[in-house]
Amino acid sequence: MLKLIGVLIVIVGFALRFNAIAIVMSAGFVTAMVSGMSIPEFLSLLGETFVNTRYMAMFIMIIPVIGVLERNGMKQTAAMAIGKIKNASPGKVVSAYGIFRTIFAAFNVSFGGVAGFVRPVVYPMAVGTIEETGHEIEEEDEEEIKAMCGAIENVAWFFGQVLFVAGAGILLVKGTLEPQGYEIDPMTCVKAEVPVVIFALVVTTILFMLKDRKMMKKYTQKKSSSENKVS
Repeated sequence: MLKLIGVLIVIVGFALRFNAIAIVMSAGFVTAMVSGMSIPEFLSLLGETFVNTRYMAMFIMIIPVIGVLERNGMKQTAAMAIGKIKNASPGKVVSAYGIFRTIFAAFNVSFGGVAGFVRPVVYPMAVGTIEETGHEIEEEDEEEIKAMCGAIENVAWFFGQVLFVAGAGILLVKGTLEPQGYEIDPMTCVKAEVPVVIFALVVTTILFMLKDRKMMKKYTQKKSSSENKVS
């Protein structure tokens, strides 16, 4: 029972809003000590685990690349490109990306995730639809668009990847249930997931369009007021 003290440390640490890395490291260290591990053994296990999962830190390498691209005008180029499309809006841009993201996820094709594609491409395009009205986007709306971009990436990939027959999700279900005597057909799983994916995209799109309508109405009114003052 004492070996579960690490779980308690994590719960209390996050409840008190301590540093996440410090919480996890402390929980791991305490758990190792009460389990009878020595400090060298704990450090060795920590290093071995890091090496085995080092691919998870690949996003760190992407960050400076994104910074260089943005510094050289990629954000402005994306915003200008979307500005040429009539009646474009943040909700429409993000929702359209969600549909294409889901389709590609069904074939297990990744665009690079939030860090590799959404932040440097989709987000500037969504912001560009507002800047095209001639008004500077408000910070509140900017944060709203960031949230929408992150949300659609999570929804599209989370639900879309299960449409891939050899996806990790289906293989996990198959590998877990078949030893228990349940026969799992991957194609049956995919067929069962299709309506779930459609429902998730429809609900998400409706939510985004409601936010979009409220957001664009504000900037459209500003644009009309400016035109009236000029005339």
